[in-house]
Amino acid sequence: MSGSRSDAVHAPQDCEPPHMNMSTDQSTTTAASTLSSARNTVFSALVGISAVAVLLQGLWAGVFLEHDGQRDAAGSWIDVHARGADAAIAFAVLGTAYALWKRRTRKDLWIGGLVFTALLIAESYIGGQIRDASKDTLTAIHVPLAMAIMGLAVWLPVRARRTS
Repeated sequence: MSGSRSDAVHAPQDCEPPHMNMSTDQSTTTAASTLSSARNTVFSALVGISAVAVLLQGLWAGVFLEHDGQRDAAGSWIDVHARGADAAIAFAVLGTAYALWKRRTRKDLWIGGLVFTALLIAESYIGGQIRDASKDTLTAIHVPLAMAIMGLAVWLPVRARRTS
């Protein structure tokens, strides 16, 4: 009998069971989370390389500061210090550009990257003034600014790990 009561109670066989929809939703969420994590990893790596360059700045400064007052004796280490600043700026620019391009919804990352890059450029300018114009009094700004930059260099990759 085609119109029997038992036929009306059973669902058609071509309908998808409810548990299939949950599985699809979970795999979509997992894929999106993995992609987001990979994008954050790229940003963290670029900023992390810049952070290593910033950390090495302190080491190189310590090496040439032992020749305090004798710029000629420390010239090569001052040059290494300057090239390290260039590398830090380059990787900060790359990280910031990546955040603007791929992580635009994460304002904390690209704004933090812009601030990080701007501070590195200002720090490099101040360092140039100390070396090229013999404005040694700017060291009182240069060193504390370097500490603030290092803090930001650590904070940015940690912040990138957040999923929001």
